[in-house]
Amino acid sequence: LMAIAVSEVGAIAERRLALLVDFQMSGLPPFLVRDSGVNSGFMIAQVTAAALASENKTLAHPASIDSLPTSANQEDHVSMATFAARGVGDIVANVRDIVAIEYLAAVQGLDFLAPLQTSRPLAGAAAALRARVPFYDRDRIFTPDIEAARDLIADGVPTLLPGIAEVLPPVE
Repeated sequence: LMAIAVSEVGAIAERRLALLVDFQMSGLPPFLVRDSGVNSGFMIAQVTAAALASENKTLAHPASIDSLPTSANQEDHVSMATFAARGVGDIVANVRDIVAIEYLAAVQGLDFLAPLQTSRPLAGAAAALRARVPFYDRDRIFTPDIEAARDLIADGVPTLLPGIAEVLPPVE
């Protein structure tokens, strides 16, 4: 069940990303880049996210249904727990990349909406990303950008959302 739940998180993030890059849905420049006929923009990044989301569907297949008798038929059911756990680990890694791509696209979209402003926490998250990843103005290899976004997400709330404590109620 965990594999299915985590896969769904990735699938939802990929669908939000698809809406961002589709100018007919978002009202933003096609594929979040100027000169989209010359530059691919986030098109290939979205294809990557879609491929990872599809891979997760396969990885979410319940490992327990693949049990076969072992040990000269002394063990008639094997839980396949180790295999299942490895699969969840792979899904989590894929979802991290999907969410990192969505983060990159969301910040790119915010940049196109300037001078409109977002909330302080989201502006902080955008600034944290822009400190590591420049605006995407022409085609370049996305791998370093995805890795930088993934690292920011892994660092968590203190790095990603400076000032969040100011807008959240205290935890009691």
